[in-house]
Amino acid sequence: MKRPANHQTESGEIRASRGGLRALIVDDETLARQGIRMLLDQDDEIGLIEEASNGKRAAKFMLTGGFDLIFLDVQMPEMDGMAALRRAGAECSGAVIFVTAYDEYAVEAFEVNAADYLLKPFTPQRFRQALQRAKDRIHNGARGSDARALAVLERIASQPKYLNRIAVRGVAGTSFVDTKDVDWLKAAENYVELHVGTECYLVEVTMAEIARQLDRACFVRIHRSVIVNAERIRNVQSASHSEYLVTLSNGIQLRSGRTYRETMQRLISNPF
Repeated sequence: MKRPANHQTESGEIRASRGGLRALIVDDETLARQGIRMLLDQDDEIGLIEEASNGKRAAKFMLTGGFDLIFLDVQMPEMDGMAALRRAGAECSGAVIFVTAYDEYAVEAFEVNAADYLLKPFTPQRFRQALQRAKDRIHNGARGSDARALAVLERIASQPKYLNRIAVRGVAGTSFVDTKDVDWLKAAENYVELHVGTECYLVEVTMAEIARQLDRACFVRIHRSVIVNAERIRNVQSASHSEYLVTLSNGIQLRSGRTYRETMQRLISNPF
């Protein structure tokens, strides 16, 4: 179908537009935006499609664009998706579909009455389902569709907020590391190193934030800069000054901090 007008994407590419629903795609990853655009291009009801690669640009679009559909990533540089949504405020009247690799934002999505919550990676079928829910809300104010979407959000929001996997950005795009595969973590200024076998990944997050989102039954913080997967611990030896030497199954040795003496004592004690 030929589109009668043109607009420019963040990459500078000129795209044609057509009449119909106006959609905004917000994601800091180019491939993620392209993937959503490809799926939207298959729907004849979709007209103008704009893209934003950061929260500030997204907020500007939402304040002035009058979009019917907004596909919103949460974790982005400069300003996250939630902050962009708050800045737009009442001016943002479109149906919002959250698109994120993390489930911990479901509570906030529930609070802002999101049309749906897509967890990456998602299938084309799941995308079409979310899109249809949003279109039902736009066209009909369909409460049945909204009720199903809110039920999904409520179920996600009620689950324990532990990370099941961690998104890792690289030159080839974003890959995902299952938390159960992480041997240990180390603070590195404003980043955290994920040690997975012989691989080391760098994630832009503070140690305090990632510690809060890890299952404490599985991960133990033994030092202000070190968290270990308890299942990987092979041996613990007493060291000097209330410290302990922790040996992992792969032979890596880590030293606990003095202030974590009680944590280490609980770790090496039987539960009975």
